Amino acid sequence: MTLSTAKKVSNSALAPYADLLCDWLATQEDEMIQCLQELVDTDSNSYDKDGVDAAGKLMASWLEADGIECRWHKSVSSGDVLEARIASGFDKKDAQPAIYLMGHRDTVFPKGTTATRGFTRDGMTAFGPGVADMKSGLVLNCFVLRGLQYLLNNSDLTELPHPVVGLFTGDEEIGSPEGRHVIQQMVKGAKAVFNAEPGRISGNVVSARKGGASFEILVKGKAAHSGVNHADGASAIGGLALIITELHALTNYETGVTTNVGLISGGMSSNTVASDATAKLDLRYITKDQMDETIDAIQAIVDRPRLNGVTASVRLISAFHPFESSMSDVLLAHYQKQAESLGFTVEGEFTGGCSDAGFTSSMGVPTLCGTGPVGAKMHTDGELCLLDTFVPRTQAVAKSVLLLP
Repeated sequence: MTLSTAKKVSNSALAPYADLLCDWLATQEDEMIQCLQELVDTDSNSYDKDGVDAAGKLMASWLEADGIECRWHKSVSSGDVLEARIASGFDKKDAQPAIYLMGHRDTVFPKGTTATRGFTRDGMTAFGPGVADMKSGLVLNCFVLRGLQYLLNNSDLTELPHPVVGLFTGDEEIGSPEGRHVIQQMVKGAKAVFNAEPGRISGNVVSARKGGASFEILVKGKAAHSGVNHADGASAIGGLALIITELHALTNYETGVTTNVGLISGGMSSNTVASDATAKLDLRYITKDQMDETIDAIQAIVDRPRLNGVTASVRLISAFHPFESSMSDVLLAHYQKQAESLGFTVEGEFTGGCSDAGFTSSMGVPTLCGTGPVGAKMHTDGELCLLDTFVPRTQAVAKSVLLLP
């Protein structure tokens, strides 16, 4: 994979502007933290459309105050997708492929969480729901956009080498059922994607991720009294138990494929043969081929007859494509060069969690993930963000965007 060498302005000519950009960002730490507090204190659970949209409107207010154009892509159930553009109006056809800064506004925390557990800080460590995953990354991307607009407003630079677009969805934590369509439509043919999921606690960015899929399994049997006429029944729970055993046998730690039935329900009472049972299955994989092969295997297991009178079906709820390292190698090297110029070193890291980076990388777009501030303990009450990583990692993304060849 190679990045295009086409460019309007040489990197040497852009270097003074990159320095000016980083100097401005260095003065913005207090405002970054203030914006983070406001965003964390805005509830935005994936199923709370009003809250997710409120978080987006807050972000749009920061961007529009600096003259950055914003527009919305409506969603039916999820938060609307916010699009923000630098150096390319919505009514103009881009002459160059755009660079995308991506992130999701939704969190896993229930509506009302901020009322009892909002933003707090202990020195340069911040806490709160979604503070790392990924509201700090959203703030980072907003300040990259604001910094680029600052350059255009306060220097003799009249245009950026490439259009830069912020794309902020509202449903990643539930598999991006609506947001994925906007991503796939807009990012096709893009120059590059920087997805500001939290940086790893090691300080690394994410250069590869597993893909993941979620399934619902429905099993139908026949009810009967467990004492009077047990033989007349057909246990849906019994059938589900046999299915689960085979599904878990698909796990292969050497190849990285894992299956996990994490939720089950069924039956009416202990003295009734169960007529219904359901299960939720999580699947993880490293490559697209593994994804296709394992989904076929799951379907075959569910379809296989086991007990007389028991039938089963499976429904795919959501799926993330894997983010394979071949789609990050060149962009990672470019980011590392900018980070080194700012005084810190960073490596690429593999993680088992999924993200929207899988969609963009699977489309052949060079992608780097985990470019947000460093965080830890995501999806827990102890979630944290290291605030002293805010400025340098914002500078690294901003330089990477401006100087991308």
